Amino acid sequence: MAKPVLMDFFAEWCGPCHQQSPIIDELKAKMGDQVEIRKIDVGVDSEETRRYAAQYDIQFVPTLVIEKDGNLVRKLVGVQDLGTLESILKPLVEQ
Repeated sequence: MAKPVLMDFFAEWCGPCHQQSPIIDELKAKMGDQVEIRKIDVGVDSEETRRYAAQYDIQFVPTLVIEKDGNLVRKLVGVQDLGTLESILKPLVEQ
């Protein structure tokens, strides 16, 4: 069974994204390699970025997308606190 994936859609020019970033770093420090974290800069125009943004209908940043076994678990728009992220991810790790 695959580990959960957290995708952090952000942009360098986004103030709230700069608030979210240290929370994601703290989550990574606490959960280690139990969770795969991908940071996707939607401010960079590339084919891969456009594909991801379209696939997950990213309209605002920061947006966090959590998947498990290729299935969407949650899509969270706006800055999310560490407790919220842990409460979603920990049960997915324990499955």
